[in-house]
Amino acid sequence: MPSDLKRLRRRPGKIDRSEKAKSEQTTGTPAVTFAMDLPIHAKLDDIRAALIQHQVLVVSGETGSGKTTQIPKLCLAMGRGKDGQIGHTQPRRIAARAVANRIAEELKVPLGDVVGFKIRHTDTTSDNTRIKLMTDGILLAELQRDRHLRKYDTLIIDEAHERSLNIDFILGYLKQLLPMRPDLKLIVTSATIDVERFSEYFDQAPVIEVSGRTYPVEVRYRTVEQAVDDERDDDAELSALLAAVCELSQDGHGDMLIFLEGEREIHETARFLEKQKPGNTDILPLYSRLSSARQAKIFAPHKRHRIILATNVAETSLTIPGIRYVIDRGYARISRYSRRSKVQQLPVEKISRASAEQRKGRCGRVADGICIRLYSEEDYATRPEFTDPEILRTNLASVILQMKALNLPDIRDFPFINQPDPRFINDGLRLLIELKAINADGLLARTGKQLARLPLDPRLGCMLLAANALGCVSEILIVVSALSAQDPRERPPDAQEKADAAHEQFRDERSDFIMFLNIWRFYHEHVKQLSRNQLHKLCQQNFLSYVRIREWKEVHKQLIVLLAELDIRANSQPADYDAIHSALLPGLLSHVAVKTDEKEYTGARGIKLHIFPGSSQFSKLPKWIVAAELVETSRLYARTVAAINPQWLIKPAAHLLQREYFEPHWDSKIQQVMGYERVTLFGLLLIASQKINYGKVNPREARAIFIRHALVENNFHTRAVFLKHNQKIIEEIKLLEQKSRRLDIYNEEALYDFYDKNIPENISNGPAFEQWYTTASKEHENLLCVDKQDIIYHEAESVTAERFPDTLEINRNPLPLNYKFSPGEIDDGVNIDIPLLMLNQISNDQLEGLVPGMLEEKITVMLRALPKNIRRNLVPVPETARECAATIKTGDKGLAVNLAEYLFRSRGIRVPAEAWQVASIPDHLRFNIRVMDGDNHVLAQGRDLDKLKNRFSKQLQSRFSVISSTGLNREGITRWDFDDLPAEIEIKINNMPVTAYPALVDRQDSVTICSFDTKEKAQLNMQAGLKRLFMLELARDFNYMKKNLPRIGEMCLYYSAMGQVEDLKNDLLNLVATEVFITDEQDIRTRQSFDHRKVQGSKVLLTEANNICLLVSNILKSHNEINLGISDKSLTAMTNSIDDIKQHLASLVFPGFLQKVPLTLLKHYPRYLDAVKKRLEKLAYVSHKDEIQLNKLKPYWAVYIQIEELNRTSDNICPGLDAFRFMLEEYRVSLFAQELGTAISISPERLQRQLDSIRNISGSVLIKKAGKNA
Repeated sequence: MPSDLKRLRRRPGKIDRSEKAKSEQTTGTPAVTFAMDLPIHAKLDDIRAALIQHQVLVVSGETGSGKTTQIPKLCLAMGRGKDGQIGHTQPRRIAARAVANRIAEELKVPLGDVVGFKIRHTDTTSDNTRIKLMTDGILLAELQRDRHLRKYDTLIIDEAHERSLNIDFILGYLKQLLPMRPDLKLIVTSATIDVERFSEYFDQAPVIEVSGRTYPVEVRYRTVEQAVDDERDDDAELSALLAAVCELSQDGHGDMLIFLEGEREIHETARFLEKQKPGNTDILPLYSRLSSARQAKIFAPHKRHRIILATNVAETSLTIPGIRYVIDRGYARISRYSRRSKVQQLPVEKISRASAEQRKGRCGRVADGICIRLYSEEDYATRPEFTDPEILRTNLASVILQMKALNLPDIRDFPFINQPDPRFINDGLRLLIELKAINADGLLARTGKQLARLPLDPRLGCMLLAANALGCVSEILIVVSALSAQDPRERPPDAQEKADAAHEQFRDERSDFIMFLNIWRFYHEHVKQLSRNQLHKLCQQNFLSYVRIREWKEVHKQLIVLLAELDIRANSQPADYDAIHSALLPGLLSHVAVKTDEKEYTGARGIKLHIFPGSSQFSKLPKWIVAAELVETSRLYARTVAAINPQWLIKPAAHLLQREYFEPHWDSKIQQVMGYERVTLFGLLLIASQKINYGKVNPREARAIFIRHALVENNFHTRAVFLKHNQKIIEEIKLLEQKSRRLDIYNEEALYDFYDKNIPENISNGPAFEQWYTTASKEHENLLCVDKQDIIYHEAESVTAERFPDTLEINRNPLPLNYKFSPGEIDDGVNIDIPLLMLNQISNDQLEGLVPGMLEEKITVMLRALPKNIRRNLVPVPETARECAATIKTGDKGLAVNLAEYLFRSRGIRVPAEAWQVASIPDHLRFNIRVMDGDNHVLAQGRDLDKLKNRFSKQLQSRFSVISSTGLNREGITRWDFDDLPAEIEIKINNMPVTAYPALVDRQDSVTICSFDTKEKAQLNMQAGLKRLFMLELARDFNYMKKNLPRIGEMCLYYSAMGQVEDLKNDLLNLVATEVFITDEQDIRTRQSFDHRKVQGSKVLLTEANNICLLVSNILKSHNEINLGISDKSLTAMTNSIDDIKQHLASLVFPGFLQKVPLTLLKHYPRYLDAVKKRLEKLAYVSHKDEIQLNKLKPYWAVYIQIEELNRTSDNICPGLDAFRFMLEEYRVSLFAQELGTAISISPERLQRQLDSIRNISGSVLIKKAGKNA
């Protein structure tokens, strides 16, 4: 005998409790009669004979043959049921109840005596019961206590063709049990569907076929028009159904049975037909959730014509009397497990041909029948022959659990009629692992053994077990028993809004599960106060099903008993929301979801789902939810939903969590290697980033990080002397690298290897290291102290203090240098720290030489950037660069100037200034200038000295004036009554010598002595201050001139259009004073020289005033004449030229132009204005030529505007700009009025050279850019 069958043997001496029950049965047997009009009557003798000779018999009978009611009676008549009951299984509770009633009626015995039924929540059997109707689920549950089924001597497995999961499992179990129970008879009844399969399965068991119909059935096919996209059209199907009803109504009297997909379709169709039905017609629904009272109406005698709307529950389980007509839409909701989403779906599918035949068989009992199929005959022919057995389309977790609890062989080896899909088996095993029912090896765990003892879905049982630990058994027991029974709420189609309003009192803001608790409390608050009728009425008023609540209570009662056996007791104190839902989660881990879109959630393994509209959370849309079930219809819905905290999942899902560790790092504050943990459950992110002790996760990697980042990188707070010793050596080595711009000296890996070799393997954090080092260093004084030679690749002989100094002396001040090798960074190269107050006293020339150690490289770059015709005379360039670096001096002139002079002097090679490509020099070969404040903080940094000067010019001057204030400074001067004024003085700032440049500053009514930070600023202010002081001392002379200026009336007339007349007079006087007293000679800085100049100038004051007034009068007159000429309408078409002339005039003559334009340039104004007149004259007939000439001028003019704007907004002076402006005016004359002649030789080449000169002197970025544009 196979070992797995031996396990089913009873142990010697053990008396099964079923034996005692069997012995207590009464021996009285009622008289048995058989219905002569049923087809099976003719086969009773054959069945009796076969049953005597064989242990297993297969009876195949079409619907209506009588097999369901007559075979149990035949067994009773044969004497079966004395040594045990005649067990008769039905797939559905409604069928078990109806068949039991029918058999009891035929035997003329009360229900519950000889004939009884047991279904979930209801048991009408007694000790006298000989025929026991039950669902196949009840028989399965009994296997837990009666593994040999000693309670029965006969088993009838009815409707076996339905091939439910329970039926297939029972048949497989019985196949193994029958050899050990030769006294047990098994009858398998089936419709005429694949009967041979059952016979073969039970070793060629005999098959007796019974005819079912007594009247022929006509089949009619009626095609329903589909939508354009082949989708089902609800309106078209309802219209076709109505047409079929009308058609059958004309064929004679008789009840109709219409097969529909589900409850929703039944209610929709009922509402539709109610509006259309003729009189004397009742429309009745039939589905499994229908109340017992409403089910009873189906079988009660009636006089009115009936249309019964049913699901596939009416296919085989029930025989409905009086049916002559069947309308089959050809669809059904088929429960099907989705491997992708791991949920049980209820899709609407086309039924198989076998199901269609079953439906057809429901009519033709009382007369000729008609079956209208609302699909084509071709469609029927293409449908599958049989419906897939449930074992091929469902989750197998419950079956696997029961098999393991019964010590049955592996499900893969179990003799199912159809072997289940291995993928479904794997999913079932995964679910049991999720519930901790089995371990990773597939062995039944303690939780699994407890779950197997509970007649519940494993998920629900798991909740009860979890509730015990969380102190909420009472609450979870109510919820689980509710989920095991039918929903106690009723929502009739004709009173949905009223039902919703009544149910509102039970809703909870966060949870549908709490709703069950609220209903339970509501019911039990009234149960002791009201009579049964009053309680029934209360339920009706609140749209609650009294019968379902009683079933709910029965399940609750049964579970209390079972939990007591598991030593699980109810809690004495009420549990809170957190505890209740934390207990639900262990059974629903894969039913958790997170909101990822407006109304969409992502569940386990990436499935997309929505909250069911009937849920209290449908409009709330919490971030995280858990659902009692996931059902896929038109979309995947979460039903019975609650909001949860994802943190509640961490503990129950610990065995399923995916933990990803990332960013391990050394935390110097807590002296540990820390990391971050990302926690996911079935792909759902529970914790994005949680800090953890990485040493516990990966001690080996943590040790490596500790050595690398704490010790090698010196990020460890310790008093140990070795770290300071080693760090000093490392800093020395790294400084060599920074100066030489080489990263191949310090061997960091050698230091790592040194620590790795000398530190124990179990050390990965600060405290552990300190403990070890404190002890070990007592024996080894220099423990972990490294030698320099051990951590360098080679010596850096070329890096000397002379070649790479730590300071650069400029103007007798040693400025700190800092070396950095970090290409691409702002501080890459040599950094020089310049105090803010010294900034304007340093020139580009002083910085271009860099440091000796980098000069050769810089010269090499500059030589290689020279034009090819020059560069070819310098090859090999590296040797030439080395020679230059060793010979030339830097600091006194610009590097380019020094190089050019040396190359000409040593080799006779001329290198023009414009040939040097300064922009090509990389950043690291130019100082990074760091401007420092008094506290040695960096204010700004960059490679462009001029740009930094411009940025700080105003701030620098104001601070410089305050700091440099000495006894020399003075205000309110109107006469030279002070000592000689030196050109420069030396002051101390932070103990650093700084040169200051005193000068007179014009304050209009007086002058002031101030000190400046540059010679240029001082000289510019000195000229204005001297001029003002001359005018103040000769105030009488200048007042006279102001009243008697020649041609002042004419000039005021012209000038009034652009500015104030008073300003013009003052500007004329200033111009006269400048011409007379301010010369290009050396500055006047003594009282003697001042007085001498005053005496000499006063002699020619009036003469110069006359000359200047004549010049200015002519300029203003010409300017006015040109403005009148521009208004000529004939010139309006020459837009570009006219716009340029206007802009040119505005740049020559403008308010205050006499203050801005030097007299040397003003003296050329008459010729410039004449040139404009000539241009206007030519423009009328050669405008195209003017356009050509203008295009030659534009680039240079644009450059000038840019530079002038920079110069105007800057406090610094751009040398050469006035000369460039003068050259531009001469260039205009050459372009537009060549006949007037130019004061100098002028050409584009000369203009470019002047631009280059400005660029080389100023070094401004903008000027460089402008020069490039030109």
